[in-house]
Amino acid sequence: MASAATLRLLDDAALDGPTNMARDEALLTGVGSGQSLPTLRLYEWCEPTLSLGYFQPYAEYLALPPPAGKLPVVRRPTGGGAILHDLELTYSITLPMGHVLLSRGPNRLYEVAHDAVIAALAELDLAPSRCGQSDGSGAARGPFFCFARRHCYDILVGEDKIAGSAQRRTRHAVLQHGSIVLANRFTQQPTAVAPLPFETAIAHLRAEFPRAFAAVTKLTCTTGIWSDSEQQLAHESRSKYAGDAWTRRL
Repeated sequence: MASAATLRLLDDAALDGPTNMARDEALLTGVGSGQSLPTLRLYEWCEPTLSLGYFQPYAEYLALPPPAGKLPVVRRPTGGGAILHDLELTYSITLPMGHVLLSRGPNRLYEVAHDAVIAALAELDLAPSRCGQSDGSGAARGPFFCFARRHCYDILVGEDKIAGSAQRRTRHAVLQHGSIVLANRFTQQPTAVAPLPFETAIAHLRAEFPRAFAAVTKLTCTTGIWSDSEQQLAHESRSKYAGDAWTRRL
């Protein structure tokens, strides 16, 4: 195992919703069992996809009008509101419960991750900042879309949200998802956007977010690869995220 001061960086290609969620679950399982390294994963979505929070009723998706209501849907292992994933960078951070970044509690991970997002976005001629206050939304309550909710750790540009995160905590590990929107083709999910072409902005963020996260946390981010056991775990759990039993569970 690497030093606790080292974070493995996995830079994935764009994948479908069930595969993306299965890969994050594999990391949560692997890190929690001590078989996987603490990991920062960056990824995109190969087609516009709606993800439901862990506690969101599936009926809310069924009531959603098109075009969002006709998109593929997947349920996340993390909480919060629905997200329409399209022209964005998604990150996941998976850490064992004894990790130094969790020594002040799991909420500290929101702070350091969003400080890194703010630093990376500030270089795109934006003026991002933390929201600073919450609107009372919870895991199972609040507006349907995450980007219509407000949490004190959320990142705003002006009055519009550009990035938010949610967690799944087990006895052994924490998985944090974050969505950083760079462009928006769907008015049903109002967001802030970056003032650059998407391909330029995404290339910048893929390079600068890991650097900023390393600087904020004083960790070393080292590019790694998926292990055979992690890939097998992801393969085994993909059917769960592609199936109705999980997606329509509430």
